[in-house]
Amino acid sequence: MKKMQIILLAVIFAFAGCTDSYIDDIVAVDPGPDNAAPEILINFPIEGALIRVVEDVTSIDINFEVRDDIEVDVVTISLNGNQLESFNDFLDYRRVVKTYTYPSLGNGEHILSITATDKSGKSTVETVRFEKVEPYRPVYEGEVFYLPFDGDYTELVNIRNANVSGSPGFVNGISGRAYSGASNAYLTFPTAGLLGQEFSAVFWYKVNASPDRAGLLVIGPPDPNNPNNPNNRSKGFRFFREAAGPNQRFKLNVGNGGSDNWFDGGAAADLNPADGEWAHLAFTISGSQVTVYINGEIVSQGGFPGIDWTGCDVLSIGSGAPRFTEWGHLSDQSYFDELRLFNKALSQNEIRTIIDAEKP
Repeated sequence: MKKMQIILLAVIFAFAGCTDSYIDDIVAVDPGPDNAAPEILINFPIEGALIRVVEDVTSIDINFEVRDDIEVDVVTISLNGNQLESFNDFLDYRRVVKTYTYPSLGNGEHILSITATDKSGKSTVETVRFEKVEPYRPVYEGEVFYLPFDGDYTELVNIRNANVSGSPGFVNGISGRAYSGASNAYLTFPTAGLLGQEFSAVFWYKVNASPDRAGLLVIGPPDPNNPNNPNNRSKGFRFFREAAGPNQRFKLNVGNGGSDNWFDGGAAADLNPADGEWAHLAFTISGSQVTVYINGEIVSQGGFPGIDWTGCDVLSIGSGAPRFTEWGHLSDQSYFDELRLFNKALSQNEIRTIIDAEKP
């Protein structure tokens, strides 16, 4: 009982100490003078951004951050001179992070302005210019894929970005910029929406003889028997080049499900890298025939029972990797431009029409 009394007395004294201000009261601290205007960082969109979608009107998430040394009072968002929104209630008055969704961005150039004002009346305005690019409309019948390489790796028919391996670059091309291959570099895309019983590929190409062999375009299946160095040619296709004396020879291999068929034009399918010229390469696959073209001329052609696409879920550009590596047809250090894929077997006249429309 005596021990209990001692504990109760201790509690009473502790309570009394609190009420007698033995613990300091909370006292406001002067934050000091407000010397600096707010700082603004616009995270998206950034200066010069190109907004690419398949719609003519889309939503956009405007993301920004505002900091102030004392207290942010109000933040406003304006687009093309018109105020969209104003904020004055923040969880943290010294650091404001916001995302505002604008629902109806149309095609064309736009100017985004963020204005921040602090409690002492100092204001900052940050502005970025960006563009909502008009959606690409396929130019040719059956066109399902268009990659212009104009400073990015965005495919424009479906608005898909490539998976980029290594460090490829860009150079001046046939039209605008072009893909510049590099060691251990290539692009891949999923093949959804690209595969059918008829298929064509067309593109411009400036060959670099180093390395002396390389893959250009490959859509192939996995190789369960050789997963680390695949060479399963029974399905899909492999378009590649190999040294032929001073020249580079272009070959196409296509799988019909049970075996593979070769379309090798011999010397007719050669290009001399020393010429330093752009060439137009194309091939077409139908249910009965495969044809390879260089500069609109047939260099290889033959009968074919029809392609099998089973397991062919990856398109490789600029290398045989990851599905065709056993024979060393790896990254191509050549230039590629204006790559188009079709869900039909183009005629020779259609290929020549494309060449005439694109050549400088």
